[in-house]
Amino acid sequence: MDKIEQSTQRYEAVIRLALERGFFNPASEIYGDAPAGFWDYGPLGASLKRKFIELWRRELVRRDGMLEIDGAQVLSKNVFTASGHLKSFVDPIARCSRCRAVYRVDKLIEESVGIHVPERLDLDKIEKLVLENNIRCSKCGGELTDFSYFNMMFKLNVGATDVDAYLRPETCQSIFVDFIRLFKVMRCKLPIGFAQVGKSFRNEISPRQGLIRMREFYQAEIEVFFNPRKADELPKAEPLMDYTLRLKPLNSEEIIEIACREALGEKLLSSKLVAYYLALIQQFYEKAGIPREKIRLRQLGEDERAFYAVEAWDLEVETSLGWIELVACNNRGDYDLSGHQEVSGHEMTVQDDGEKVLPHVFELSMGIDRSIYCIIESALSNIGGRKVLRLNPELAPVHVAVLPLISREPFITRAKQIYDLLRLDYDVVYDDSGSIGRRYARQDEIGTPYCITVDHQTFEDDTVTIRYRDTTHQIRIETSKLLEFLSKNFRIS
Repeated sequence: MDKIEQSTQRYEAVIRLALERGFFNPASEIYGDAPAGFWDYGPLGASLKRKFIELWRRELVRRDGMLEIDGAQVLSKNVFTASGHLKSFVDPIARCSRCRAVYRVDKLIEESVGIHVPERLDLDKIEKLVLENNIRCSKCGGELTDFSYFNMMFKLNVGATDVDAYLRPETCQSIFVDFIRLFKVMRCKLPIGFAQVGKSFRNEISPRQGLIRMREFYQAEIEVFFNPRKADELPKAEPLMDYTLRLKPLNSEEIIEIACREALGEKLLSSKLVAYYLALIQQFYEKAGIPREKIRLRQLGEDERAFYAVEAWDLEVETSLGWIELVACNNRGDYDLSGHQEVSGHEMTVQDDGEKVLPHVFELSMGIDRSIYCIIESALSNIGGRKVLRLNPELAPVHVAVLPLISREPFITRAKQIYDLLRLDYDVVYDDSGSIGRRYARQDEIGTPYCITVDHQTFEDDTVTIRYRDTTHQIRIETSKLLEFLSKNFRIS
């Protein structure tokens, strides 16, 4: 079996698990006209996503002392004029002259002949690549024509007077628009991070690969406002300066393992502030269960960076689909506040130790859905013939399963009593269907860390068996100590 076939099988195994066990599924799937790029989360997926977000809040938002907001999903046209999205948030497309199929042409070039197309490459140069490489419609072989740019924002007409507005293509613009009010009412000092989690919307030309490229998706974004003259004056960063980053700088074919302090000394990173937040985000994914060796922070060149970025690193994770970008780590400079200041007429400067400053912004823009996919794929294992989802226990959709050894009384009643004892504090399921071995297998497959079994000895000394997911090792514990056991193994936010 070749590498491509193995990769395809692994991706298909994740999708099969998701569909069969209730992690996620296509939206409107019973209808033939369902648009691509929209997905629903089932009970297990919703639980996993919620816990992932809580881990994000704990390890990034609360750890760093950030402030979280919840902004509107519909914003005015002027917001996106100021942000540059109306002009620059575009993808190149071409149409087949024969069957009229529409392609995102830069991706078609990459898939057809393996040539990487820089994000900001001019349209005429893209058309030249198509002609030079004889790239044609993949459906009918027709010639590609009508090269143009397609703006990926969803436009809305609001109210009876049809006011122009747009669904947000990223969550951060609310933070920029509200910045001056938030800074004042929350009595902030620079540097200060604002965070937001919620849905964004992009009218992708060819959404694909499940949760990897969607039209409606969840983001967790952090915008850190700072005085650019003081980006190296960050006392809270010192404890992380010896932490080892996995960097892939420009012009490097290899991943470099290097401490933050050394990376600054070698001018690989622009400031202590950037090093600190790159360390935080890498640590976060390690805690989320992604193996360290599958993580890299790849520096982007000028032709790859977003139009608003002056410096950019992508946190990427290696999967069966290749390296997937999970977090865009962008130094946005003063692009956003200066743009909103100019278009709105509202001054966006603040006082920093007596100095009037238009803050710069460093951003950690996380794709939640693709993070969920990568976590599931990374965790899906085969251990001695057992299919096991080896999730970080804190992210497991179900914390613990309560199982009667035999599906009859008095085992059922006692198991349900234990289920009732635990379910207000933990995500617990009760299952008495099928053999005990089959029930263990079901829980292993969805990542449940512990199974509690009520057996014959329970009625002799009021103890139960606790079975560990990854090892199948079992211990006995008094039922009165179950809550204490679980509290030691789960941190409930």
